[in-house]
Amino acid sequence: MKSMAIKLSFASSSSSKSSWQPTKLMLALAFGASLALSGCVSTTAPKRVETGSFAMPSYDKLVLDNGLTVYLMPQREVPLVTLNAVVRAGAVNDTTAGIAQMTAEGLLLGAAGKSKAEIEQQVDFLGASLIAEADKEGSYLAADFMTKDTDVMLGLFSAALLTPDFNTAEFDKLKQRAIAGLQQDKESPRAVIGRYFDKLVFGVHPYGNAASGNRESLEQVTVSQLRAFHKSYYQPANTALTVVGDFDVAAMKTKLTQTFGQWKGSEKLAQPDLNQGLPKLTEAKVLLVDKPDAMETTFVIGGLGISRDNPDYVGLTVVNTILGGRFTSWLNDELRVNAGLTYGARSGFSPYTDSGVFTISTFTKTETTQEAIDLALKTYARLWEKGVDQATLDSAKAYVKGQFPPKFETSGQLAGLLSGMYLYDFDDKFINEFQAKVDGLTLEETQRLVKTYFPQKDLQFVLIGNASKIVPIAAKYGKVQTVDINAVGFGK
Repeated sequence: MKSMAIKLSFASSSSSKSSWQPTKLMLALAFGASLALSGCVSTTAPKRVETGSFAMPSYDKLVLDNGLTVYLMPQREVPLVTLNAVVRAGAVNDTTAGIAQMTAEGLLLGAAGKSKAEIEQQVDFLGASLIAEADKEGSYLAADFMTKDTDVMLGLFSAALLTPDFNTAEFDKLKQRAIAGLQQDKESPRAVIGRYFDKLVFGVHPYGNAASGNRESLEQVTVSQLRAFHKSYYQPANTALTVVGDFDVAAMKTKLTQTFGQWKGSEKLAQPDLNQGLPKLTEAKVLLVDKPDAMETTFVIGGLGISRDNPDYVGLTVVNTILGGRFTSWLNDELRVNAGLTYGARSGFSPYTDSGVFTISTFTKTETTQEAIDLALKTYARLWEKGVDQATLDSAKAYVKGQFPPKFETSGQLAGLLSGMYLYDFDDKFINEFQAKVDGLTLEETQRLVKTYFPQKDLQFVLIGNASKIVPIAAKYGKVQTVDINAVGFGK
């Protein structure tokens, strides 16, 4: 959903449908991998780089009698309000691929006696926005509006969330647009390579599910399935509302209690145990996705990463900044600046609730595929072979600290942060202790982080390009599986 959460990921391509840019409800954690030192380790005290302080803005949290969690954060600089809802249900809950995504988008197909067109016209007339989306683990509804329009927008928002019509005619059009969109996505390898990578790594585990579904699964989805999914997961005890902006806290509590207090769960809530059946990667594999008309090869290299509650999350953010998390990172320097093989190379961890992935991603001309992959691997190996020096670490720490506050400036970003706190079950300490944890990172710690978390053996590769030209290259990196990019889904 493109305006809700700050996506929790330190990679440029992973997760299901990585879009929903404006505000997505998954939380922002674009951190990444780090590097290990070899040889002697310095015991120099970490250098503190002053970049100013940043603390979690004050907010109220309450839980209504029906189990609905509510976060209220007044920010009165401008007369605007962001209202988000996050439901703990995403692609990991799909029974048919794409149901979570279609249910979320279906919320806006009409509600409370208003058609889809009437809702859109009213929202547009107010200069507001109302959008819905789902991703790997969450479904989202987000609204932005002027403070003066709170009552009107709250009515539209609550109707869409609680009593959507799921109009059959509108759903048929939505489904056809989604199927056409899938084909269009596959014309851009960078838009879909993360879905192929998650499928390669996780296989049949729910974390391998793409939120987008596939063209065959979407053809099968019916309105009755959407209603069943909504009934199962859109329940107050499985949902949080976040309100950020220009409002009176007491008055907003009263409005939300009156609007949502009578919402009742209709059946017993059941969530999958995502700890069960997680993969163990025991051999290097290559998924070669054949796109015969491709003039370049887009590739991802990586493996398993971390879960969102990992205590080393912040330290990994700093180390990944050095490896592939900024323009002056090792990967970008070597592949773009020095070798001229690409326009950009990145790395990062994309954490989920119970697992995650680490990826290195870039693209290059077909003719330089092997050169680019080998250079990416050689650069990655510096984590173990050379390690980080103090000057590089200090620079990365200053960069991370300087980039952190701007991630949480707007009402939409703050609402996304609160939604992420609910979805991934973390608290204010993530914000309040972030800069201190960055300051406390030592060279010894970077060595431990690299050895512990960065996958070094049995790497997984996804290559999208002209298979007839790069299949001999692919075979050098692991056991090769080949699929046609136009085949249904995102892997075998």
